[in-house]
Amino acid sequence: MTVGEFFTLLLVGLIAGWLAGVVMKGRGYGLIGDILLGVVGAVLGGALFGLLGVSAYGFLGRVVVAFVGSIVLVGLVRMLRGRPAAAAR
Repeated sequence: MTVGEFFTLLLVGLIAGWLAGVVMKGRGYGLIGDILLGVVGAVLGGALFGLLGVSAYGFLGRVVVAFVGSIVLVGLVRMLRGRPAAAAR
């Protein structure tokens, strides 16, 4: 992984994690939380899109895949914790 790819991964993770935080919680999870959520969401989203046979290309495609994966990740964590998906604080 090159330095450019690493920073692209961080930027995609930050954008996707922040978007997921806004959609699922009403605000973000903080800088580090957003990045981690987005990066893990990118992996999960990539696996889900692969299972469905859907491809996404370019920077925007990476953000969309990571965002979808992040939404699924937040929903799964909330299900496991027993917290309602629509609960807002």
